[in-house]
Amino acid sequence: MSDADDGPLAIEDYGLIGDCRSAALVGRNGSIDWLCWPRFDSAACFAALLGDARHGRWRIAPVDAAARTTRRYVGDTVILETLFETAAGSAAVIDFMPVGGDWSSVVRIVEGREGRVPMRLHLVLRFDYGSSVPWVTRLDDGSGIVAVAGPNLAVLRSPVALHGEDLATAAEFTVGPGERIPFVLGYGPSHRPPPAPLAAEIALEATRDFWLRWADRCTDKGPWREAVQRSLLTLKALSFSETGGIVAAPTTSLPEQLGGPRNWDYRFCWLRDATLSLTALMGAGYYEEAKAWRDWLQRAVAGSPDDMQIMYGIAGERRLAEWEVPWLPGYQGAAPVRIGNAASGQLQLDVWGEMMDALHLARAGGIAALPSGWALQCRSLEHLGAIWREPDEGIWEVRGGRRHFTHSKVMAWVAFDRMVRDAEAFGLEAPLDRWRATRDEIHATVCREGFDARLGSFTQSFGSPELDASLLLIPATGFLPASDPRVLGTIAAVERGLMADGFVLRYRTEAGADGLPPGEGAFLPCSFWLADARAATGRLQEARSLFERLLSLRNDLGLLSEEFYVRANRQVGNFPQAFSHVALVQTALSLHEEAPVRDRIEQSRRRA
Repeated sequence: MSDADDGPLAIEDYGLIGDCRSAALVGRNGSIDWLCWPRFDSAACFAALLGDARHGRWRIAPVDAAARTTRRYVGDTVILETLFETAAGSAAVIDFMPVGGDWSSVVRIVEGREGRVPMRLHLVLRFDYGSSVPWVTRLDDGSGIVAVAGPNLAVLRSPVALHGEDLATAAEFTVGPGERIPFVLGYGPSHRPPPAPLAAEIALEATRDFWLRWADRCTDKGPWREAVQRSLLTLKALSFSETGGIVAAPTTSLPEQLGGPRNWDYRFCWLRDATLSLTALMGAGYYEEAKAWRDWLQRAVAGSPDDMQIMYGIAGERRLAEWEVPWLPGYQGAAPVRIGNAASGQLQLDVWGEMMDALHLARAGGIAALPSGWALQCRSLEHLGAIWREPDEGIWEVRGGRRHFTHSKVMAWVAFDRMVRDAEAFGLEAPLDRWRATRDEIHATVCREGFDARLGSFTQSFGSPELDASLLLIPATGFLPASDPRVLGTIAAVERGLMADGFVLRYRTEAGADGLPPGEGAFLPCSFWLADARAATGRLQEARSLFERLLSLRNDLGLLSEEFYVRANRQVGNFPQAFSHVALVQTALSLHEEAPVRDRIEQSRRRA
C-alpha cells in the first residue's frame, strides 16, 4: 500500500455506505474517497474523489500493494465487506455507518481470515472540500485522536496506536485469523464535547438488523428480485431520515463526459424524481417511505406557486446557489467542480406535471392527503394555466436558451389531467370545465406543433427536427395510447436516431440545445424507458433483452451511476444515481407483472 496515488478509481470501483443522513464512497482499494458530514449536502471532509489523497481520504489496506480484492454487501444490507488476499494471508475490511443516534459515524472493522496480514491505515482529514487542515490532538484517555477545524470536529478511536505523519494520521498493525480490530470515526460540532465511545460490534449488529428488517418488507418476488432489492436499499440509503427527502445522488461533479465540463451537483431533491420514486416504493410495498417522500414534496413546494423550483435541498431549502471550487482539479481532471446547482432557478414546466402526477399516485395508492394539499395544488394549477404556453429549459435543464420543449407541454397536460381525474374520483371542489378545456387545448397544441409528419415522430421542441428520449414517456403518461401510430413512429425514430451501442442517448448533444460542448454517455433511465415502451407496444422479448443488458452494466455491488460510456466501458455521472435505480425497479416490476406498476396501484384503489 502506498500513501501516494494517482487519483480516484473508476466510478464503478466504488461502493456506497450510508446512515440515511449522509453517505460515503468506499473504493475497492480500501479508501473512503468521498464523505460529506453531517448531511448529504454538507461540505466534504474526504474529497479525494474529485482530486487526490491530499484533498482528504481514509484508507485501510494491506501493505502488500499486489493484494487481490473482492467485495460484497453483507446480505440485504448496506454493510460493505472488502476481502484482501495477499501472499501472507487474507483479511477483510467491514465498512458501515450506524443508523440513528446524535452523532454520525463511520465504522471500519478489520478482520483476519488466514495467515498474518500486515496492514496500514492512512487518514487525511480535510474539511470544506479539501481546503481546511484540522488541528489534531490526542484524546485524554489515549484511545485516539480528535481533529478540529472551525465548526467541524471528528474523533477517531481505535485500539491500534496512531501517529502523525505529514499532516495525516497513520498506523501500522498486523491482523491474524479471527482477530477483529475496530476503527470508529465520528463527527459532530466542535463546540460540543467529543462523542462517547461507540461499541463497534454492537453497532454492527444493530445496523445489520436495521437493514435486514427494512429489506424484509419488500413485496417483490419476481425474477429480478436481487436487482430490485439492491436498488431499493440504495434508494433508502439516499433518503434523509429527518425529512423524507431523497437526494438524486450523494456526489457532485462526477462527469457525464470523461474529462469534460458536464459536471453537476446532485445532492438535492428533484421534483422530477417524485413520480418514479413513488411508483418504485409503492410498487415494492414501501408505503411508509412513499408517504415520507410525498410529505417532503408538499412541504417543499408550499408557498406561492410562481416561486416553485425544480429542485430543493433535503429539508426543502430553496437557495442552492452554484459556485466552482478552484482548488479541486475534478474527477480525473474533469473540471470545474461545482457546488450548488444553478438549474434550481430555471423554468421547467414539466415539474408541475410531475408534482400533480405524484400526488395523484399517492391518492390512488391510499396515502391520505395533507389537509392543505388540494388547495395548494389548485393554486399551482392556476399558475400553470397562465404560463404553459411559455418556452422553458426542459427536462434536461439546458443552458442554451429556452424552447417550447414537447415533453414539457406533455407534462403540463399531465398536470391538468391528473387534477381533473382526482377531482372526479374523490369529489374535490374544482372548476372542472375550465380545467378540461385547458387540458384539451394543451393536447391539441402538442399534437399540432410537436409532431413532425415528415418524420412520423414527435420531436424535441416545436418546429425542430431533433429527437429526444423523453418522448418515450408519452404512452406512460397516458397522453396517447401505446398503440397510436404517432407513438409507434416516435419509438421507431428514437431507435433509429438516438441509439448508441445499443443504449439510448437523451438527445444529440451535437445539436447544441444545452449550450455545452458535445459528447456524453448514454443516460441510463432513457434505456429503461425504451424497455417500458417496447413492453407497452407488445415487444416483450425485446424489452426483456434490453433490461437484462442494462442489468449487466451494474458494478459488482449492483450499483448504477447516471450514464454509461460504452466505448470506454465505464460508468459516468454522479454515483449511485437514484433516477437510474428507481427506473430499474419500475421496469423490473412492470416486466414481471406484464403491466405498468402505476396502473396496478390505481386499480387497487378502485377495487378497494
